[in-house]
Amino acid sequence: MHFVEAKSLLSANNGMNLYRGCTHGCIYCDSRSKCYGMDHAFEDVEAKRNAPQLLENALRRKRRRCMIATGAMSDPYMHCEEELRLTRRCLEIIRQYGFGVSLLTKSDRVLRDLDLLRDINREAKAVVQMTLTTLDEELCRIVEPNVCTTKRRVEVLKTVRGEGIPTVVWLCPILPYLNDSTENLDGLLDACAEAGVRGIVNFGMGLTLRDGDREYYYAALDRRFPGLKERYIRRYGTAYELPSPNERALSERFHRRCEELGILHSPEDCFAFLSALEPKCEQLALEL
Repeated sequence: MHFVEAKSLLSANNGMNLYRGCTHGCIYCDSRSKCYGMDHAFEDVEAKRNAPQLLENALRRKRRRCMIATGAMSDPYMHCEEELRLTRRCLEIIRQYGFGVSLLTKSDRVLRDLDLLRDINREAKAVVQMTLTTLDEELCRIVEPNVCTTKRRVEVLKTVRGEGIPTVVWLCPILPYLNDSTENLDGLLDACAEAGVRGIVNFGMGLTLRDGDREYYYAALDRRFPGLKERYIRRYGTAYELPSPNERALSERFHRRCEELGILHSPEDCFAFLSALEPKCEQLALEL
């Protein structure tokens, strides 16, 4: 791990990444791709030491409250957060200035900050998003080796929802020949329904691979699933999009079941919910 003094923090869409790189070790991680221009080893996490100060300066200048998002490129609750607490300090600032927050993680460390998330949700809006890929705990430990497994993440979703905080699941990636089965999809959707999630983000039943990410993924396949890399190469070559052979049937089933369960399931609807920050009085009126 190393530190930098960042020049800016919030993107044009009010997203922020407090870290660059990750220690969760997910074999499919797009953030490893060369196109992002990372000039250090991926596991040598870069921490933006002055992120809280940059965030406070940015929020002071804003004329209207909005949702602040984090987790798109780097998990805000990776291992170093236990000591550095950059995410917690930023949540404290978001609470102080009355903004909302949506965060995406695979880690149960998010429960440490339930007190802040409750406060933010009471005064504005907080949304906790979690990635789920497979119900197979053994497979989960292979493809996402250094983070809590799906079973624990579902428990976290239930705990968060029990506090009145809405949740959204990212059901991706779906890895061809590994987790692209009807049984896995149905099991994950059942878990989402039981946890009371508001929406599920899915961009199609498959994954994407770019230069940098592709090499890491294929090396992991060679180590844990001998022969599977060659199967990928025969079918997909060096394509960016790798749809599951079962993509059409799985996608139709996904959307149909989400409709039946009353769960938001188009990316557009999910992102509209994540980005909306209505005045609390309007929210209460709609609920009544």
